Amino acid sequence: MTEISSETCKTSSLAESNAQENLLKQSLKKQYSCGVCCSSFTTKSGLEIHVRIHTGERPYVCNTCDAAFTGKSQLTIHLRRHSGEKPYVCQVCDASFVTKQNLKRHLHSHTEEKPFACGVCPSSFVTASYLKRHEQIHSGDKPFACDVCTMSFTTRSILKRHAQIHSGEKPHACEICGSSFARKDDLKGHVQKHSGEKPYSCGVCGSSFTEKSSLRVHMRIHTGEKPHSCSKCIASFATKSALNRHTKTHTGEKPHLCKLCGSAFSQKTHLKIHLKTHNNKTPTVEKPYYCKLCGSSFTLKANLAVHMRKHAGLQPFPCRICDASFARKDYLKAHLQMHCGGEPHLCNICGSIFSEKTDLNKHLKTHDNLEAEKRFSCDVCPQSFTLKSNLAVHMRIHTGEKPYRCKVCDSLFARKDYLNSHMQTHRK
Repeated sequence: MTEISSETCKTSSLAESNAQENLLKQSLKKQYSCGVCCSSFTTKSGLEIHVRIHTGERPYVCNTCDAAFTGKSQLTIHLRRHSGEKPYVCQVCDASFVTKQNLKRHLHSHTEEKPFACGVCPSSFVTASYLKRHEQIHSGDKPFACDVCTMSFTTRSILKRHAQIHSGEKPHACEICGSSFARKDDLKGHVQKHSGEKPYSCGVCGSSFTEKSSLRVHMRIHTGEKPHSCSKCIASFATKSALNRHTKTHTGEKPHLCKLCGSAFSQKTHLKIHLKTHNNKTPTVEKPYYCKLCGSSFTLKANLAVHMRKHAGLQPFPCRICDASFARKDYLKAHLQMHCGGEPHLCNICGSIFSEKTDLNKHLKTHDNLEAEKRFSCDVCPQSFTLKSNLAVHMRIHTGEKPYRCKVCDSLFARKDYLNSHMQTHRK
C-alpha cells in the first residue's frame, strides 16, 4: 500500500477548498453596477466602497501615518503592517501573511495550480487579477492615463509610481547615507549595496545580484531572449535601455556633448572615452604626434591615425548584428554590450563576438597560428593581418563593398558569416 505524506494530504485538501470557494463566487451574480465605469459587485456595500474611488472620498484614516482608505477592511490590513501581525498561516510550511489573498496566492506554490489560462497564448496564472493584467499585453489596453504627460499604464499602481517622476516625491530614505527613492523596492536594492548582500544567484553561471529584476535580465544572456526589438532594423535587445541607445544610431541623435570642443556623441560611454583626448593638447616628448585640426596629441602614430577618423568621418568597425558602425574598436565594444546583455568578448584576430568568455576561448583554438607575423597591413588604418585574404575582407570596410546578397530580402553584406547570421532572422 502506497504511503501518502501528511503534507500531500494538506496540499490536496487546500486545493479542493480553494476550488469550491471559486465555484461559489462564480455562482453569485454581480447585480450592483457602477454608474461611472463598467465595474459590478455582488453586494451593495462593495459598490459603495468602489464609488469612493471616483469621488476621492477616503473616510478611514490611519492614526500612525495618516494614510487614508476607501474601506474599513483596507485600513485593518494596513494597520497590520505597523503592528507586524500576520494572522494567515500556511498549513503546509508555516509561512504567515498579512492578508488572506496573499495566503491563497502562496498556496499555489505548493499545489503548482494555475487555474486561470490566457485565451490568446499558453500562459496561465494563479489568480484572476494576474490573468487580467496579462491580457492587457495582448489587447494593448492602458486605461490609467497620466494627467501631466501623454503616458498611460495598465494598472493604477504603475501610474502612481510614474506620478512620482513629476512630483519629485521620494518618500523612502536610506538610513545609512541619506539617499532617497520613489519606490520602496528601489530603496531595498540600494541598502543591499551597502551590506554587499547579493541574495539573487544565477543557477547557470553563479553570478549574484542585489535585485531580482537584475537576475531576470541577466538570465537572458543564457536563454538568448531579446524581447525588445528595433522597429527600424532586425536588431533586438535584452533590455529596453539597450534598445533606446541603439535607436539613436537610426535617428542620429547625439545628446552627450563635450563642453571642451563641442563634439557630440550618442552614448555617454563614448563621451567619456573622448574626454580623455583633452588631457594633454600640447605635443611633448611623451606625445609627439599632433593633430593639426583640433590640437590633440598622442604617444603613438597609430593613435593619431585612429583619432583622424573622427575628422574624416570614417567608421571602419561595423557591428555584425545590426547596421551600426564606429570609428573606434572600444566604441564598438561598448555598443555590443546592448546585444550581448553584458560585457562582450571579442576575438582580436578575426573580430568575432561572443557573449561568454568560454565560447571565445574555444573559438581561439580555431586559429592555427596565433603568433604568425602580420605581414599584410592596411593602407587606410593601422590594422594588419597574417593572411592576404583577411586583408582583402577587411578592405571592404573602407571601400563599402558588400558582395554577399540575401536571396530573401536583398540585403548586402561584406562577409559570408555576416550573411549567415542574417539568414537566421528569416528562419525564426
